[in-house]
Amino acid sequence: MPASTLSARSFSGLKVLNGCLAAWTALVLIFLYAPIAVLVIYSFNSSRLSILWKGFTFRWYQELWHNAPLLRAAKNSLAIAGVVTVLSVVLGTMSAWLLYRYRFRAARSIQTLVMSPMVMPEILMGISLLIFFASVGFALGFTTVVIGHVTFCFPFVFAAVQARLQGLDPAMEEAALDLGATPWRAFWHVTLPSLRPAIVVGALMAFTLSLDELIVTIFTTSASSATLPIRVFGMAKIGLSPMLNALSAVFILAAVVFQISVERLKRLPLNQP
Repeated sequence: MPASTLSARSFSGLKVLNGCLAAWTALVLIFLYAPIAVLVIYSFNSSRLSILWKGFTFRWYQELWHNAPLLRAAKNSLAIAGVVTVLSVVLGTMSAWLLYRYRFRAARSIQTLVMSPMVMPEILMGISLLIFFASVGFALGFTTVVIGHVTFCFPFVFAAVQARLQGLDPAMEEAALDLGATPWRAFWHVTLPSLRPAIVVGALMAFTLSLDELIVTIFTTSASSATLPIRVFGMAKIGLSPMLNALSAVFILAAVVFQISVERLKRLPLNQP
């Protein structure tokens, strides 16, 4: 068989394969994002029934804006997620750096303990935290929620920073020290800028996980520190409301804006020498 015929058949087979892969990718994307699109569309539905379209309205967004318990819960969630993100970034980055910089016998054991909350069932973690707080007489509130969220959020920052540290060239920091920089200045001007992508990814993970957490929060919160997932869960048990669609649409928009902002921040220089 001529080589040109074989080449034509190979090219034709490659086109069919690429077409199948493109179709499969399109089906996966439709499966993932079609429910989100339907949710956003029905957030503008004037009917209280999500399965019946009666007309376009902003009513549910207006009611959402005037729903005091939901707004208070949203403020609690944002405040807790912000504090948890800062603490998780500091603890995760410094823990990863210390285990990378200093070698000692218990390093592997400590690393295992740090990473264990990532695979531990959330209900087990929530019950353990509740028993601990009750044993030491610590009243449930914002502080206990923050402690609970940091417990399972900072390992994600730790894992991201540790993976980034493994790819760094130690000669860069050594060169900075040889040129007269103190260990802190070498870390701030040389190492930390290289860790920026991992820190941003870890911070994004910590913020998202804290904002979305339900099970651990149920065991560690009080009535005054109830977060948005707890309020939404309570509303969903009573019955699905179009207001939940509007709330979900707002969070989808906020997530998109937040992701775009993070991508822009990742391109900015962290610090100038």
